[in-house]
Amino acid sequence: MEDRKWQRKKPIKITETILRDAHQSLIATRMTTEQMLPIVEKMDKVGYHSVECWGGATFDASLRFLKEDPWERLRKFRDGFKNTKLQMLFRGQNILGYRPYADDVVEYFVQKSVANGIDVIRIFDCLNDLRNLQTAVTAAVKEKADAQVALSYTLGDAYTLDYWVDIAKKIEDMGATSICLKDMAGLLVPYKATEMIEALKEATSLPIQLHTHYTSGVASMTYLKAVEAGVDVIDTAMSPFALGTSQPATEVMVETFKGTPYDTGFDQGLLSEIADHFRPIRDAALESGLLNPKNMGVNIKTLLYQVPGGMLSNLTSQLKEQNAEDKYYDVLEEVPRVRKDLGEPPLVTPSSQIVGTQAVFNVLMGERYKMATKETKDILSGKYGATVKPFDEEVKKKVLGENPEVITCRPADLIPDELDTLRKECAQWSQQDEDVLSYALFPQVATDFFKYREAQQTKIDQTMADTKNGSYPV
Repeated sequence: MEDRKWQRKKPIKITETILRDAHQSLIATRMTTEQMLPIVEKMDKVGYHSVECWGGATFDASLRFLKEDPWERLRKFRDGFKNTKLQMLFRGQNILGYRPYADDVVEYFVQKSVANGIDVIRIFDCLNDLRNLQTAVTAAVKEKADAQVALSYTLGDAYTLDYWVDIAKKIEDMGATSICLKDMAGLLVPYKATEMIEALKEATSLPIQLHTHYTSGVASMTYLKAVEAGVDVIDTAMSPFALGTSQPATEVMVETFKGTPYDTGFDQGLLSEIADHFRPIRDAALESGLLNPKNMGVNIKTLLYQVPGGMLSNLTSQLKEQNAEDKYYDVLEEVPRVRKDLGEPPLVTPSSQIVGTQAVFNVLMGERYKMATKETKDILSGKYGATVKPFDEEVKKKVLGENPEVITCRPADLIPDELDTLRKECAQWSQQDEDVLSYALFPQVATDFFKYREAQQTKIDQTMADTKNGSYPV
């Protein structure tokens, strides 16, 4: 019986994350398009299920720090990847920003993402509030993209196996085309992965993908058990940008399943050439200090405090700015308490930032919720959606006062169409249809980029004019 079960297994599919989540996790999304493009042709020959190359923080970082147009990056990737599906991460109604947007903006963003080359849109919500996902899912299906809904995995009283199974069934009913279990903090341990994947495979006919981070040190073992349990796709990163707060290494997972019914069939020689391209980029990031060696190790506190790697580094920098680094462990212990007060949300963008910053305030002020951030007030007011558990009533009263106005509907229902207004606001800078979407997400950052782009174009035009007039030798 066991032999027959073994023979029914199929090759595991792999999504490569080095062009998005891997460098987001390790070097704050600072890899440039120019650094990535030379290796695209070789990556296209590997046979990946998909390459995650866009969305998440790449959009903000491209505009803010690299002075690059993220839409141009996507078009260049699309030109280079002839045979491989391109994937992005999408924050539901928040798109790639930090607030809910009107439905017309969400729909237009999905439309333009697919038109510029995206095949798979992984859509998640920081509260797992499915109401915040429906517009994006419907839009992705309409554009004939793979509408993958990601469940933000976390631990807590409310997050039982029944909870995950129930939500998976609802996702299938929504019209999603696949499900991703998104373990952003590396909390899913190996035998729990077996239980989860088997339950999800039984509950739904949709393909199941697993995404995790190496932060707590268990990720490769978790993948092994998940694959044996029947997961369809796993996310990995090429070795120079693997492990630590990133994903398990692609080459290691390929070798792990070699010669078994799960064999990927990938060429290790080709993977080695791809790794050779990224290694000098990693080494340069180490030398410059962009890659903090602390992010490369195992941090078992992740399992104790459920704090994702990126959130840990954010807390450290906040405390450093306040000359309060000695309060680090106090803040770590405060994080789970704040999370519980705020309805036990998964800790992922933007809920991780909200909980983390409030924990810092609580510790530094010496009194809990003496000062509450705008985002803490918003989450308690229902502006981000519904949490899985109720808020702490005493905290809610302290932060919002008596009889506050609280939203119980889908937050986006209260946001009127925004697209036409946004188009008018950025009309003077607009050079392509997509510019209005860059502006919608990051008005000031996008405007600064548009000014930079215009100045660069003026320089080029002047140089060409001078050359034509004989001012420069040809």
